[in-house]
Amino acid sequence: MHVREPDIRTKMRFGTRPVPLVLVNGIGASLEALQPLVDALDPEIEVIRFDVPGVGGSPNASTPYRFSGMSRILGAALDRLGHDRVDILGLSWGGALAQQFAVQNPRRCRRVVLANTGTGWLTVPASPRVLAQMLTHRGHLDVSYASLIAQTLFGGSTREDPRTAVRLLGRETRAASVRGYQHQLLAGLGWTSLPWLPLLRQETLLLFGDDDPLIPAVNGRILHRFLPHSSLVLYDGGHLDVVLRAPQVVPHINHFLLDQPAAPTTT
Repeated sequence: MHVREPDIRTKMRFGTRPVPLVLVNGIGASLEALQPLVDALDPEIEVIRFDVPGVGGSPNASTPYRFSGMSRILGAALDRLGHDRVDILGLSWGGALAQQFAVQNPRRCRRVVLANTGTGWLTVPASPRVLAQMLTHRGHLDVSYASLIAQTLFGGSTREDPRTAVRLLGRETRAASVRGYQHQLLAGLGWTSLPWLPLLRQETLLLFGDDDPLIPAVNGRILHRFLPHSSLVLYDGGHLDVVLRAPQVVPHINHFLLDQPAAPTTT
């Protein structure tokens, strides 16, 4: 019996380049949170954003899902949009989904950008204090709590002004429901990409902040070691600075996707 994949909310920015870029957000955050990154991307690049089930404008999934199932849901959404080949960029939790999508869709997925993410269960973890703060989506709903934890959770520019994280993930965006957030947590339970990373044939750009308490930059070096066609960029900033400092970080993405001369990298 065929089970219909649930519809998810999508948003597009049109461009002239034939291969669009799919953006996959971090845990609990809606597609609106990625607006600064979209604004900084080269206007040639067509951009597709979406909300996973239970986040932003997408309804809750009826049952928990795995990353493999979410990859199929994303594929069905791209079918409806008429795109048979894409690039994909995953930030944090979204980086795990981007890895899964790339391995399940080797012909459909051309290039991959992984930002401040890991290999799942075998990722070098944050401190127990930081991990405990991620077990609840209170930071997306409670402005005072978000301000309190931002510096120790995200590092980078939020150490100077934690309100930037509040504006990015708080009331100005559409937070996940409790069920949606729990489903995102459960999707990664027991998941790891490490055994099959060498099988990924896509060219991959790795972007990691040098002050990221949540996903330490050593995870970028691990991914770089196991991904056969990867390059690693360590930028000055924290977990959210791909978005918060997009004008400084996004040129690396533009160069990578548009085959422009490469920006300086650290390997």
